[in-house]
Amino acid sequence: MKRRSLIHSALASAMTGAIALPAWAQDKWPSKPITYIVPFPAGGTTDILGRLIGQKLGTALGTTIVVDNKGGAGGSVGSEVASRAPADGYTLLGGTISSHAINVSLYPKLGYDPVKSFAPVALIGSNPVVLVVGQNSPYKTLQDVLAAARAKPKTISSASAGSGTSQHLALELLGFKSGTQFIHVPYKGSGPAIQDVIGGQVDMMFDTTVVAGPHIQSGKVRALAVTSAKRLESLPNVPTVAESGVPGFEVVSWQAIFVPAGTPKPVIDRLHTEVTKILQLPEMQDRLKVLGMQPSGMTTDQVSAFQKAEVEKWAQVIKAANVKLE
Repeated sequence: MKRRSLIHSALASAMTGAIALPAWAQDKWPSKPITYIVPFPAGGTTDILGRLIGQKLGTALGTTIVVDNKGGAGGSVGSEVASRAPADGYTLLGGTISSHAINVSLYPKLGYDPVKSFAPVALIGSNPVVLVVGQNSPYKTLQDVLAAARAKPKTISSASAGSGTSQHLALELLGFKSGTQFIHVPYKGSGPAIQDVIGGQVDMMFDTTVVAGPHIQSGKVRALAVTSAKRLESLPNVPTVAESGVPGFEVVSWQAIFVPAGTPKPVIDRLHTEVTKILQLPEMQDRLKVLGMQPSGMTTDQVSAFQKAEVEKWAQVIKAANVKLE
């Protein structure tokens, strides 16, 4: 009887362990390609970083990372798609300051909650925004732009990657702090927006150093000011907006990777570990530096706290500047 009791106990323990084993762990993960949703068109900051990281991440995980561009509404369209994807570790999202901090205060009927609908994997890094004009633009400095805007309000046009993006908010903040008014021209991504600045269809644009940097180096656009508190090492001769006559002005964009809420923690931990390794690679550090990005090194808990603080910060800015979607 004693022996039979021990056998039953062993069987019960084994069965309990089997039941407690998460369903995803019963199979090898990943066992199929992973989709990396970029909520902006190709050519923008999120797309560039997604492809850089995705290629190396696929190799590290032994699978393929498929980048899927779903642009629109300042990153909201693609983010909503990602929020509704199965929480099984096969969907990643390139989240940004707009999609995961700003839009919730701009769109009355956002189809997802930037905090509750997702779990952070890693903060890729942050980077300032730079104001650029076409090479044939008559504006040589930010002071030139502000003088023209004050003389003829709502005549200078400024492109952005979409309503609610950091480019849009930088423009609204500039107008608010300088007492000027501009024409906001939203696009579905940075790629097409900056092309129209280069072509002269739009007067200017705030954009990240990731996108604008190569065009500044090639001479296709001219940098007038950066939105950071200090001048950038990569653009030492370009003054800050604050230096250019708008004190207290600072806007810093950021890029992160998220997964749908409910994704198993071991999967998130593995993704965080691999992405962190990739970002620490010397060649990746060099590439990020060239792009003007500052790596973060945050844990997932720190990213979560940072994101919540950003949501509150931009809610206050949007209210103070009385930003309205067109």
